[in-house]
Amino acid sequence: MPTLAGMTWSELASRPVVLVPVGATEQHGPHLPLSTDTDIALALAQRAALARPACVVAPPVAYGSSGEHQGFPGTLSIGLEAIRMVLVELVRSASSFATATVLVSTHGGNRAALDEVRRTLGNEGHRFAIFTPTWRGDAHAGRLETSLMLAISPGRVRRPLAQPGNTTALAELLPRLRAEGVRAASPSGVLGDPTGASGGEGEELLATALDELLLVVDEFAQRKEPTCPELL
Repeated sequence: MPTLAGMTWSELASRPVVLVPVGATEQHGPHLPLSTDTDIALALAQRAALARPACVVAPPVAYGSSGEHQGFPGTLSIGLEAIRMVLVELVRSASSFATATVLVSTHGGNRAALDEVRRTLGNEGHRFAIFTPTWRGDAHAGRLETSLMLAISPGRVRRPLAQPGNTTALAELLPRLRAEGVRAASPSGVLGDPTGASGGEGEELLATALDELLLVVDEFAQRKEPTCPELL
């Protein structure tokens, strides 16, 4: 599988589509690793590159806007403005050699920053897209993310420690999360119930997201003029 970090400059003459996995380093309950968001984004990008030889996978952006998780050890957040600046400059830089750049983000806390990235770059003529899967499920470290990690890296899931957290709907929880952080709402850091998770379900989720991502990649292949697709 082609990776940008493993290639030489002369091997990029074909002007690839660069896939940049965008994740975070933050708590995901007692049963999932801190790298969960980054692992999921990287797995999606890698599968897309295997399906489309014109794609190369850039090193992941492993830090994001995760201030709401700061009450838990291990969380490393660089904040909204820092991640916005990093992603803007990455797209600008990749535009010098890539057909297009796709930011593959699987950390919900980065959404506000990604909206700003799209606004900042929208009038600069870069060919880029911001892709976020349309998964529906519990909010954080619950069944959805646990299933994904069981599909991607089952040996890193501490299944005996997977217990329900706060299962209140995210829309209802959001004001408290923003005001007090996740720990105030869930001492374990889990927002949902991971106990029903399975690797099979995770594979289905990944397959759905991969189909969506490949539609974005293929759209670039059909266009000749620079464009900025809407945030997905």
